Amino acid sequence: MERARRIVLVGSGSVGASFAFAALNQDICDELVMIDLNKEKVSADANDMQDGLANFKSRVKVWDGDYADCKEADIVVICAGIAQRPGQTRLDLINTNLKIIKSITHDVVNSGFEGIFLVASNPVDILSYAVWKFSGFPKERVIGSGTSLDTARLRYQLSKRFNISPRAINACVFGEHGDSEFVAWSIAKVAGVSLTKLGGQNQVSPEELQAIYESTRDAAYKIIQAKGATYYGVAMALTRICKAILSDELELLMLSTRLEGEYGHNDVYISVPCIVGRTGITSILTPELSSAEMAQFNQSVKVLKENNPLI
Repeated sequence: MERARRIVLVGSGSVGASFAFAALNQDICDELVMIDLNKEKVSADANDMQDGLANFKSRVKVWDGDYADCKEADIVVICAGIAQRPGQTRLDLINTNLKIIKSITHDVVNSGFEGIFLVASNPVDILSYAVWKFSGFPKERVIGSGTSLDTARLRYQLSKRFNISPRAINACVFGEHGDSEFVAWSIAKVAGVSLTKLGGQNQVSPEELQAIYESTRDAAYKIIQAKGATYYGVAMALTRICKAILSDELELLMLSTRLEGEYGHNDVYISVPCIVGRTGITSILTPELSSAEMAQFNQSVKVLKENNPLI
């Protein structure tokens, strides 16, 4: 009998609970275990979601558990840590969240876990590096959500501009999931046509591209300012990544992973195009970037290395 597909969520705050809800609605796993220091809340979250599943023909089991449940898990999704507040950058969260992540990683590994870590806690690139470092796992099995959400935001912005489905947009956000991220406009395409070669009413000026980039980069700040936190978008991005893993889709996603010579860099977690499937990240793609984009990539690497106390 085939073993149940199990996801363990660590951290049932706004992001974690939203991810659990999204994952259950998309029916991507057989078992969802929720772990949080607030035992009363996480138990209520699990019961609330299990009650809702009774409305569907779903056999997914949801419960609040502990780290022992990680032993049989396929994926451990980490959403724990202090959240970004209005006026803060993601890098402002490093010191506190590093301590939290270290403790979580040790507890998960000590359970006998042999699956894939998916990290969403911010700053996600540095904390993904920390999980890799503390766990001793191969980099392919420690994945950061990276710029997967930023890329979705970008494609949505472009879909509005061109009045076309986001699925017809091939454009990516590279680098840090943060202020040094950038759009690789030189390789962006709309319905298979290079963005730089579009003519007529579809032609876009450098000023318009810059505005779209800034809107993408700063989207989280605006949401945080308005309602205190972002959680639905990243929850859906995490669900998409988990689905690609559990269904062995070998999907191309913008994820944070450790470079080993790609684009001339080593020993840094940063977002690049990754193929992801049942064993984690199976390969990294390195499309050619323009000289200006390479300078932006180098700057993003510099920011992440300078702010990572583990390097």
